Amino acid sequence: MTFDPSQIARALSLSWSLDTARQWTATNPAAGQCNVTALLVHERFGGELLKTPLPEGDHYYNRIDGRRYDFTESQFGEPIAYVDLPASQSDAERGATAAELAALREAFERHSTSAGQGTAGRLDPPADSA
Repeated sequence: MTFDPSQIARALSLSWSLDTARQWTATNPAAGQCNVTALLVHERFGGELLKTPLPEGDHYYNRIDGRRYDFTESQFGEPIAYVDLPASQSDAERGATAAELAALREAFERHSTSAGQGTAGRLDPPADSA
């Protein structure tokens, strides 16, 4: 399947938990998920990792095909003034453990397959991201 932001957002929201970020709550499921989510999206779909400094710390997200995708922006009560600074994988990994990324990877795989229609709904990485 091609990159489908709405299907990815749906699968991510079903995938987030205390196993993927310790800040998760039922009332704010995107809380604390930015690092692990940006890493997973980068791993699966390529593009660039970006960050914007916020009072709480750096906020991570992605740019794919020239467009910004912040799948965790709902955790904030106000709009973000993005500055789109380039970020490295090691930058983003500082705020996510290997166990959190593994948990998100497993849950996302499960929910991305079920979010579509059988295997036709599976979110596959781009061919050039091997």
